[in-house]
Amino acid sequence: MKWLLIIPALLLLLGLVAYTFMAIQSQKTPERLGLKQGVLLPCPDSPNCVCSEAHSQGSGEHAIAPVQAADGAWAKLKKRMIDLGGIIEQDDGHYLHATFRSPLFRYVDDVELRLDSAQGLIHIRSASRVGRSDFGVNRKRVEQIVQ
Repeated sequence: MKWLLIIPALLLLLGLVAYTFMAIQSQKTPERLGLKQGVLLPCPDSPNCVCSEAHSQGSGEHAIAPVQAADGAWAKLKKRMIDLGGIIEQDDGHYLHATFRSPLFRYVDDVELRLDSAQGLIHIRSASRVGRSDFGVNRKRVEQIVQ
């Protein structure tokens, strides 16, 4: 009878340890950020990333539309990210990196913007640092930002 209580308690503890480990891992800034050959990096194979660059448009799970770079669009997107709880890590007017933290375990997601002046677009990429699935959080966040 005692084992019926010990086994679920151990499984719960193991799950908590795993989530805590992932939360700690997500605090480390990934190497896969920034621009490569002038564009945002492609999404990894995991479904916890969306990107508006051309290289991601063939994938339904990763594709998202870029934003028209109308007057003041960059500043509006930046303000919207801050309003949604984002922390601006870098902004040079052509590239912006912001981080968002989940409420419970404080997992970190990265949101990046790239101004494409030639096309009149602002490209956006949002990705989780750890895990495989994000339950659509990155896509929803981008939709909230560009709303």
